[in-house]
Parts: sequence; structure tokens; C-alpha cells
Amino acid sequence: MLIDFFFTLKDAKIPVSIKEFLTLLEAMEKSVIAPSMDDFYYLSRLTLVKDEANFDKFDRAFAQYFKGVQAAFEGNKAIPLDWLIKRMERELSDEQRAQIEKFGYDKLMDRLNELLKEQKERHEGGGKWIGTGGTSPFGNGGTNPEGVRIGGTGRNRTAVKVWDQRSYRDYDAERELGTRNIKVALRRLRKFAREGLDEELALDATIRATASNAGYLDIKMQPERKNKIKVLMLLDVGGSMDDHIQRTEELFSAARTEFKNMEFFYFHNCVYDYLWKNNRRRSSERFPTWDILRKYPPDTKLIFVGDATMSPYEILQPGGSIEYNNEEAGAEWLARFCHAFPKFVWLNPEPEAAWDYRQSINVIRQIVNQRMFPLTIEGLERAMRLLSK
Repeated sequence: MLIDFFFTLKDAKIPVSIKEFLTLLEAMEKSVIAPSMDDFYYLSRLTLVKDEANFDKFDRAFAQYFKGVQAAFEGNKAIPLDWLIKRMERELSDEQRAQIEKFGYDKLMDRLNELLKEQKERHEGGGKWIGTGGTSPFGNGGTNPEGVRIGGTGRNRTAVKVWDQRSYRDYDAERELGTRNIKVALRRLRKFAREGLDEELALDATIRATASNAGYLDIKMQPERKNKIKVLMLLDVGGSMDDHIQRTEELFSAARTEFKNMEFFYFHNCVYDYLWKNNRRRSSERFPTWDILRKYPPDTKLIFVGDATMSPYEILQPGGSIEYNNEEAGAEWLARFCHAFPKFVWLNPEPEAAWDYRQSINVIRQIVNQRMFPLTIEGLERAMRLLSK
């Protein structure tokens, strides 16, 4: 049975070896785990996957082979799971949507605290209590222009806060590109220089020196030609960026190939007081944004990658982050990055024709001084020309 599982992992392009597979079989034979699917999942991942970048591939292959493994829901103790199970959906007309009241961020948070004290039972389909469906700003599966999503999955993407532990996956740096044009566009930014020890033959200089030396060989050496461009890439991940994973992975993979001096960090929706490099450890392994601002020299080329699609509160409001209470507004942090790295651009995978209809995109375009470009070949070429000036 597990032989087919091994080949499923190989088909998923996970670099698993026979030795690792035999280690798994030996562990199973010695009963190091209980007869549980969850325990087998962790044991097999531990023995077969060497690089955390392949965890997502492993999860998909495991789910494909074992017909899916559903993680248990760990609900917040103050909000029973039964309140969050969606049993109905209501489709509202444009007129009905327009009539729904917006609380504003501060009133929204105050009202949620009040309901947590008052509500005693499950509710669905209404406009007041924490529940599902309906027009209440609290819960999931309903319709409201500004709300706090509690449990469930995003439907209208209008939540200004999400009460849930969210899991994102890292962008795959080894993805095969659908086109070479992305690499070609990025090469406009590369700048080569010869620095360091004389390690390679300088053919033209050797020919000239030999000719000037009456034909006696006079070998000349020179430093290796290296790409000296330094790039810092900040990538939005999760939420609405899930719609753009393929193009973002293609860009990320191409950039890792073309820029040898590249660092990257992840953020969600907007930059705040910390970033991270591994989405599975983003709660435990964080990098203070101040440290990143101070670490890299001012001539570093800064590239933001994100759809800039969010509630304006997340940019302009202290505490507006959809996941936690940030002390300073995202706009402050964006302005600091733009000041620290004068050569910067923002690449947006959303269609450029939709930008004028998204309030948050217009806000960020103002903050980045209109240096936002679409994540297309033409947009990349324009962005690289600007960065190379």
C-alpha cells in the first residue's frame, strides 16, 4: 500500500528517496506511533520531507492519496463552534446591500465586545447577533460591507478583522515558468561589475599584452563579472492573493534565478511592525520591520508584490490589521520603506482597469507615489526601467 504512496509523492515532485521511505517503514514496523491517521501524517512528513518549502506539496499529495485529511476546528472558547456552522445563505439585491449600515472600525469592535457578553445562543440569518448568513457584521457566510469574520471562509472579502488562526503557504521558488518573458523583463534591472580577486582569464587584455611583448605569452587575469544589484522583495500572501498564486510564484521563481543578491519577506495585506520568511512559522519566527529597514543599504531595490485589496482601515487605522492590533497604521510603515529605499516599485496582479474602483488600491498608489505597475510583461518592463534609472 505505501509503495503507491511513495510514487504519489514522487509524482508531486517531492525529492523523497528510497532510504527515507525505508526509514518510514522501519518506524511503522516498530510501532513508534499510535494507529492514527494524524500520527501517520506527521511521521511520514518528518521522515520523507527534507525541506519545509515542500510541505505544501506533501499536504496535497497526502490528501490526494488518502482522500483528504480534515483538520479539527479549534474554536475560540467564547464563541461556540455551533454558532459558526453555516447552514444557509441569502442573496441580497444591490438595493438591500446599500441599506446595510456601516459601523466604522471603533464602533464595530465595541459592538462585538457587547455581543460576546449578551449573546447566549446560536443565531443565523439575522442582522444583529454573531452567527451565519444574514446581514450581521459578526460571524460568517453573510453579507455586510464591513464586518468581523469569525470562523468559516471568506465569501465577500469585506471583513476588516478575521477572528481565526489563518494558515498561508510559502510561494514555490522552484516553479517551472510558463514563459521566459518574465525573466527577460527582470534582466533589465541587472547590473554587472568586476570586483574581487583576479580569477578568470582576460582574453582581450592577454592578446594585447602578448602582441606588445613581441609574441611572448603575457597572461592577464581579471575579477569575475557578477551581478551587483541588491533586491528586497516583500510579498503579500493569503486572502485575496490566493487568486494570484500562479503568477506570483512565476515572478518569485524568476526573481530568485535572476537576482543572486535577493532577500524576501512575507506580509499579509499591508506591512506592519513585523514580517516573516516562512508562513508555517509566522507566529513564532518573526522579523521586526525596524531591523529590516536598518539592515539593508539605501541602494537596495525594493519590490512590493501584492494586490493592495483590503479594507482601507488596514492601511490608515492603528489596530486596523485584520489579524491583530497593530500600534501604528500600515501607511506609516509603507512610508518608512519608501523613504529608506528610494528605488522602489509596487507590482499588482490585479487588472489595471480595476484599480480606480478599489479604494485601498488608490490609497496605496498615493503612498507609493504612483509607482504601482501591473504584474504583466509590459508592467514588469516599465517597473524595471524605473528601478534601473
